[in-house]
Amino acid sequence: MKIKKITSQYRRDFSAIYQCEYCGAAEEGSGYDDDNFHTNVIPQMKCKQCGKVVNADYRPMSTKYAAHEVM
Repeated sequence: MKIKKITSQYRRDFSAIYQCEYCGAAEEGSGYDDDNFHTNVIPQMKCKQCGKVVNADYRPMSTKYAAHEVM
C-alpha cells in the first residue's frame, strides 16, 4: 500500500486514502506521521482486495514535522 492522499492531519495523527500498487484498490485508514510508520508499518500493510504487500522499491514519504519537533 502507499498513501494516495492525506485527507486530514492533526499534529502527527492523520487520515489518508491508501492505494495498492498492484490492483489499484483504495481504502481509507489512519496513521501516525513519524519515520517508523512510513518505513516499517506502511510497507507491511496488506491490500484487502489482493492480499499483497508493497514491492521492494517502496520509497516512504517524508514526515511533515522533523523527529525532534514537539507538537
